[in-house]
Amino acid sequence: MPALKRDITLIGGIGQMSTTLLGTGLFMVPAIAASIAGPDMLWAWWLLIIAVCPIAFTFAALGKRYPNAGGASYFVKQAFGSRLEKAVALLFISVIPVGVPAAIAIAGGFAQQLLPQALSQPLIAQLCVIALLMLVNFSGSKVSSQLQTFIAVGIVLLVAVFVGFGQLSIADTLPHSLPTDNLLPIGQAIAVMFWCFVGIEAFAHMGEEFKRPERDYPIAILVGCLIAGTVYYLFSAVILKHHAFGTAELNTTSVPYLADKLLGSGLSGIISLTGFLACFATINLYTQSLSRMIWSLAREYRPSSSMAQVSRNGVPTQATIIVGVTLVLSCVFGELSHIDIEVFLTLANGIFVLIYLFAMLSAVKLLTGKAKSLAVFSTLLCVLVLCSIGLLMSYALVLLIVFFWLVPSIKPRG
Repeated sequence: MPALKRDITLIGGIGQMSTTLLGTGLFMVPAIAASIAGPDMLWAWWLLIIAVCPIAFTFAALGKRYPNAGGASYFVKQAFGSRLEKAVALLFISVIPVGVPAAIAIAGGFAQQLLPQALSQPLIAQLCVIALLMLVNFSGSKVSSQLQTFIAVGIVLLVAVFVGFGQLSIADTLPHSLPTDNLLPIGQAIAVMFWCFVGIEAFAHMGEEFKRPERDYPIAILVGCLIAGTVYYLFSAVILKHHAFGTAELNTTSVPYLADKLLGSGLSGIISLTGFLACFATINLYTQSLSRMIWSLAREYRPSSSMAQVSRNGVPTQATIIVGVTLVLSCVFGELSHIDIEVFLTLANGIFVLIYLFAMLSAVKLLTGKAKSLAVFSTLLCVLVLCSIGLLMSYALVLLIVFFWLVPSIKPRG
């Protein structure tokens, strides 16, 4: 049976996990959340990080016990059977029309500043991003993890520079009111900020490609989440102190705004390059994850098909091509629809929260002892985040119901 190469080391895994969480989110979510909740955004970060930690621990426990390219859907299969597995897999794939356009649009915006004038149109820049994605993906997971480790170091250094030149004090990093005073805007901010921690479920698809998955995979998840949470929190404090938020335009250009204000305009090229690489890192892992989910389903249900084969670099070729074509179509849709990015983010977050919820429910059934108790707690936290999204959660719920009832039961065959 075809198998993926085990090329990912512990350091490479930490780099991949942290850059996935620090990608597009760093360049828009803190400013959008600040516009919603103001200084109380800091409380939202505390609450969200507290909620994410047990979820990350549970994903780590599942990945250690069930390392598989199917990721969360594979966990669901082990707990609830193949029908729900396929529904969750399709739900993950369905994030492309709502989540990917926002991510690639931001990456394309940075790319426009780096490309020649003839290629600096928004849609052309986005297509160039996809072409680069395909090049990196076909190079194999080892090259991809090394690239993302390099990007992770660059992002952390960038935020460290902002913290230093922004003269951030300890007082600037602490909330100055009680969270009970503004629960509604804090909840609304969390609904958007959850985007910053989507990627744990995507990283679950990479467990099979670790050299030592039993040891390194859970460590990579936990350390990656800790690095990302710290960087987000400090950067949010900088945004609040220097008022780099408030309008739709400023919310999506907070990083260039801070760079000009704190460092001067001479570094705009470096900021654009860092922004592009950070966004690219997130999209890169999702491209890998989506292709591996398609390949995993083909390997299980149609193992003799060409879809289930891998290249010499251990890459699922046909599945990667399918994802690339879908990304092109999604970019065209995103460019033509002109839907607000905040709406895109919240709809995508609804899908991710639902996937997290089913992964936690699977953990409740599959794990034992303290891990099982933590999974129960994580399930309750997912329900609370789900409630914070409100009516926009109906998009994900309707999709799941449609997938569950309309996708026929497929039996594995050789």
